[in-house]
Amino acid sequence: MIDETKDQEPVGAQQATEASADLGDVETIAEDGGGQESEVETLRRERDETRDQLMRVAAEFDNYKKRMERERSKLLKYAGENILRDLLATLDNLDRAIEQGGAAAEDDAKKFESMLQGVELTRKGLVATLERFGVEPLVAAGLGFNPDEHEALAMEASEETPANHVLREFAKGYRFKDRVLRHAKVVVSSGAGKAS
Repeated sequence: MIDETKDQEPVGAQQATEASADLGDVETIAEDGGGQESEVETLRRERDETRDQLMRVAAEFDNYKKRMERERSKLLKYAGENILRDLLATLDNLDRAIEQGGAAAEDDAKKFESMLQGVELTRKGLVATLERFGVEPLVAAGLGFNPDEHEALAMEASEETPANHVLREFAKGYRFKDRVLRHAKVVVSSGAGKAS
């Protein structure tokens, strides 16, 4: 038998060698751990800076929303200001027409004619103002009845106007841009010999 004990080191010596090697690894890890701590601090600082920036952006956005809401509210509150300012001229013209009507005149016919001319001019001015703001009258007479633009008040028989066509208007309808402001109040033809 071969004596194997000569080639082998004592068990305690081998463990001491492994322990010293492990200690070297621990020192290396400890040195790296110091680097990790500074990296952790760097990451924490970056996180805090990012959080601070996020909070600032959130506050700026909140202020922006409040400012836009105030501006929107102001626009809605004074949205009709321009048209009302232009309508004041119509009111002034009506006041002048009334004043002319009350003024002493030699001839009542002349007085009436003068007043009528003033009212006609005032109407033209009002129509021009409304057109400037996108309000236009709806054409109804002679057209087919359209419930989106017309409101039927009655039906009458007519030889000249086909059935379901507007015979005449009681009140004009108006459109604002692409929306109907007021439906035209109309009498609709029921055709020849059918009255209801």
